[in-house]
Amino acid sequence: MYNPNDAHLKSWVKVPADSDFPIQNLPFGIFSDGKKSPRAGVAIGEYVLDLHQLQKGGYFDELKLPDKIFKQPSLNAFFALGRKKVGKLRKEVSKMLNEAAENRTIKYISKKCLIPVDVAEMLMPVAVANYTDFYSSEDHARNVGSMFRDPDNALLPNWKHLPVGYHGRASSIVVSGTPLHRPMGQSKAPDADKPSFGPSQRLDFELEMAFITCRNTLLGERISTKEAENDIIGLVLFNDWSARDLQTWEYVPLGPFLAKNFGSSISPWVVTLDALKPFKTEGPKQEPEPLDYLKYEGRHHYDIQLEVSIAAAGMDEKVVCQSNYKYLYWNMVQQLAHHTINGCNICVGDMYASGTISGPEKESWGSMLELAWKGTKPIEMPDGSTRTFIEDGDIVRMRARAEKGGVRIGFGEVVTEILPPVAI
Repeated sequence: MYNPNDAHLKSWVKVPADSDFPIQNLPFGIFSDGKKSPRAGVAIGEYVLDLHQLQKGGYFDELKLPDKIFKQPSLNAFFALGRKKVGKLRKEVSKMLNEAAENRTIKYISKKCLIPVDVAEMLMPVAVANYTDFYSSEDHARNVGSMFRDPDNALLPNWKHLPVGYHGRASSIVVSGTPLHRPMGQSKAPDADKPSFGPSQRLDFELEMAFITCRNTLLGERISTKEAENDIIGLVLFNDWSARDLQTWEYVPLGPFLAKNFGSSISPWVVTLDALKPFKTEGPKQEPEPLDYLKYEGRHHYDIQLEVSIAAAGMDEKVVCQSNYKYLYWNMVQQLAHHTINGCNICVGDMYASGTISGPEKESWGSMLELAWKGTKPIEMPDGSTRTFIEDGDIVRMRARAEKGGVRIGFGEVVTEILPPVAI
């Protein structure tokens, strides 16, 4: 049986050795080349494979897909076909790109379906109806609790009993390459009598991953940990931007507002759970034992290496963080089960961020809040300057990849430049 994850597979499309997108990956995205309307594509090496053109050529006829399913500005309708159908499509694409593909297929794809990545403009892969942000890294929660509460009692009483989360702003999620303006809002210095209004002075990145659901459920319907992965199509890399000074003032009693809603940045390619199967790993032992609806069987954590760098004009980038998705305490099936246990309905294209992913070592801490320890330990940059938080003109770049047995499954990059605040 043909296995699209086989480490021995090779493509007739030239794929650089350090590429995030070998034939074993085949993530989905939405692109435009300036001549045609937005459409769905698959990443292979340094090219985007035009799925609409392949469907027009009759290559997916046996799958009985809806007409023009790939000639749309989002992947929502395609993902709504379900994980099994998407998996069959990925398998067919893998066969077409395999070095053993028929000559007529190779000729057709070479002539009509391959767009160089430097020509394609990557767009938002899904229309995000709803966005949830979790808080599922124990090391991150302990660091934050140590800074702002009691180092000896850093975790709040509920933290090890449920995946803490909140509902964020879906409309301000943007794709990699979209610049963001420094947010403005109220903050209050510890020694001030009253708050002041102005640009955030403590702008921070948060290194996260986000999963995307591929089914609409009814109000009142629940999804168990056993069923959850059937309703998750894949993952994107996620930068959950935060204005720490605004957040400190506004988050009690209902949580962050202006500190978060100005923007979140994602990678343009949705890497499927099918492609990530070889990288499943054990999660941490959960103590105390979670309630029954949060218990799970099997492996649902993933060994995905994460990296964050900072640069500015004329400056070499500096890697400030190297973490791993496997460090999460609560995994995605627990997050989705908790999200729906009270009957909350979900939608195709909904996005669920992991929360900042920090590991046990300082180098693996996933935010400037931690790395510079609330501004008290500046990070030295290649040009001799220092950073405690992100400055105007800084470019923050996140990368993610899983590697095993000579196969590298990557997510591309999330690149964001911070612009000065919009003048009032």
